[in-house]
Amino acid sequence: MTEILLGMASAFWLGILTSISPCPMATNITAISYVGRKIAEPKKVFIAGLLYTIGRTLSYVVLGVLLVSSLLSAPILSHFLQKQMNLILGPILILTGMVLAELLQFNLNSGVNQKVQNRLETMGMFGALLMGVVFALSFCPVSAALFFGSLIPVAIKFESGIALPMAYGIATGLPVLLFAILISAGAKRVGQTFNKLTSFEKWARLATGYIFILVGIYFCLTHIFGFQGV
Repeated sequence: MTEILLGMASAFWLGILTSISPCPMATNITAISYVGRKIAEPKKVFIAGLLYTIGRTLSYVVLGVLLVSSLLSAPILSHFLQKQMNLILGPILILTGMVLAELLQFNLNSGVNQKVQNRLETMGMFGALLMGVVFALSFCPVSAALFFGSLIPVAIKFESGIALPMAYGIATGLPVLLFAILISAGAKRVGQTFNKLTSFEKWARLATGYIFILVGIYFCLTHIFGFQGV
């Protein structure tokens, strides 16, 4: 029970880190602009923010179920993953940490087609839900590293294709939900709060990246190279 709670907490933190990373933050800003500009009534602003978060969560849960179940359903692969996951996690954590710490960079086309975005913005409340689905699937290097390189291996380890991706998805939509609440409540310092989030993102991402690298090195030393005293 303690291990799955730790896994849920890790998934939630990865989702928070994803939500305030530059690329997902840009899509979240678009979503906040949408719910604040297109929805007139304060109550509906909150509902739109909630629908956006639900859309993101649904995308990650579906992906999680498909990836985890397909990997674990193949008997040979399932046996290999269950037995060797600690061996695989070390290198994966190191590579993911290097991406988060900006020690390793690669290009990934993650832009959302402007026509698609404009179409979603004409769909009212339902558009917020679809916007969450579409934006969640628009992976950039950091979000791809966090989801595929960190969340999915942990979900496989715990054999949890629903709970962990769900915690991750909810966390990725929290900024939009938070600002929807602020907008609906008439808060005037939304921009200042965004600036604080941007500042927090940098050190949080770098700290998490270096922690991932250190944990990955530890896994490699203990499970690959067999150093028992580490």
